[in-house]
Amino acid sequence: MTASDKAFTGSIPQLYDQLLVPIIFTPYARDLAQRIKSRRPGDLLETAAGTGAVTRILAAELPVETRITATDLSEPMLMQAKTHLGGETRIRWQQADALALPFADASFDTVVCQFGVMFFPDRVKGYAEARRVLRPGGRFIFDVWDRIEVNEFTHVVHQALQQVFPADPPQFMTRTPHGYYDAARIRADLTEAGFADISIETVTGRSHAASAQDPAMAFCQGTPMRGEIEARGAPGLDAATRAAADALASRFGNGPIEGRIQALVISAA
Repeated sequence: MTASDKAFTGSIPQLYDQLLVPIIFTPYARDLAQRIKSRRPGDLLETAAGTGAVTRILAAELPVETRITATDLSEPMLMQAKTHLGGETRIRWQQADALALPFADASFDTVVCQFGVMFFPDRVKGYAEARRVLRPGGRFIFDVWDRIEVNEFTHVVHQALQQVFPADPPQFMTRTPHGYYDAARIRADLTEAGFADISIETVTGRSHAASAQDPAMAFCQGTPMRGEIEARGAPGLDAATRAAADALASRFGNGPIEGRIQALVISAA
């Protein structure tokens, strides 16, 4: 992972929220919320909350007495999340590094992280922090994207950009979002951090978009890959986005499109 992989700045939070969240994040946000709802936590911590895809559903699904603390390393992402839930008094928003959480030991019943651990520069340290703030019997529940080849929209965009920039193609998607999917490695990292009773489940779903343009815009301009594209100069960001949209339309057709998405959902005590 490079420093630019965590650069959720400029217009990225808004595009991420408007386009990428409904296309790929919402189905798994619902899945995580249902797993957490059955535990009826009193105090819940969300790390790498992003623009609040999971937070919104948890706020709607969990009992009103549940206290939710939503954190992210990126203040701009949290500011975007607050546009949806700013009036929710039981949600505490806090900028925080998941590798150095500003909370006392044994503060939470549940820690949740949606598609965030891939961005941790030291995953064992991040897992150990989640374990530290959990109460005895608490659960750490999170998910990671499976390999890029089984996530169709992402894979098509990635391949299109390899053609646009053949000499030096952007590798953000394979390097970070889809770079940590080996179940044995995840289990070993969690065990090293002190977790036990680890379950890892493959969850497959369908991704929907109103047109090929939406996921092209979402991935090329609503993620840190935007910085990689812009750094390469000609033919430029707009041309790269058009090439991604053309590739998606060629694969999935014009009008509304859908494709496969796949992730690993992990629970550890």
